[in-house]
Amino acid sequence: MDGERNREVELTIPMLQDMELAASRVAEALAEVLKFDEEKRAEVSMALLEACINSFEHSKSEDRKVYITFQTAPDELKITLRDHGVGFQRESIDPPKIEEKLRPGVRKRGWGLKLMESLMDSVAIDSDEYGTTIVMVKKK
Repeated sequence: MDGERNREVELTIPMLQDMELAASRVAEALAEVLKFDEEKRAEVSMALLEACINSFEHSKSEDRKVYITFQTAPDELKITLRDHGVGFQRESIDPPKIEEKLRPGVRKRGWGLKLMESLMDSVAIDSDEYGTTIVMVKKK
């Protein structure tokens, strides 16, 4: 595969334990083709893992699938993740407070959206009662 040409890869994964790892492997392979350095490949992988896990845990999708499209350009990888779940209102999600999360006995989950945004160059989320679409872009 020539990293200088635009490519598209589509992947549909069932919402089963560890299937997010399959999506992550595809992302890592495409990032490698684009000659992303090791740190950026790891960031792409982690952001996609978080997006998949969020969909698995929160979408309540009846078809129990996540639809992922990877698009490459010479200088970036764009990942679009969709589910057909119940959606959510972004403003209803409280940002995690680190000092609270670090206290003993407090649930450590709830970092997914913040983590995705910190790892990728851009993250756009569109969500309604028909599902959620997340578009993440990582530049070289």
